[in-house]
Amino acid sequence: MSEENTNWEKSAAGVVIKDGKVLLARHTYGAGKGKLIIPGGYIQHGETPEKAVKRELMEETGITADPVEIVGIRFNMHDWYVVFRAEYISGEARSDHNENSEVVWLEVEKALEAEDVADLSKKMIQAAVSGKALTHTEYKAGENHAPQSLYSAV
Repeated sequence: MSEENTNWEKSAAGVVIKDGKVLLARHTYGAGKGKLIIPGGYIQHGETPEKAVKRELMEETGITADPVEIVGIRFNMHDWYVVFRAEYISGEARSDHNENSEVVWLEVEKALEAEDVADLSKKMIQAAVSGKALTHTEYKAGENHAPQSLYSAV
């Protein structure tokens, strides 16, 4: 990812569950160093959160997945982070050997109990399996507006 094109105030991640297992990557830097986390990263300028999570999943794990609903949003005074439940499409899990040292499919129950899975990732996994989420809703803002994404509970 090009640093000059990175929007350091916006990020997206995906919870991908396949056959009762969740996709996790062992982080190599920062506060999450050594922890297993759900894959994700910063959004590039001009990129939607949906496109960012697809790109990040492919870059970091080799997995193709489609974001289908929002299971969590974290805000603070500096940035925001949106997390999608994403449906597995294809690919073999592999490490990027840069931002992560390994990528694994871990049984959901084990991930929720594991000490090396980050707390925020555990909360997002729980949200993804709960069946409660904001789903993509058809929305047209008007003829003179750029396409928009709307996620809502109805």
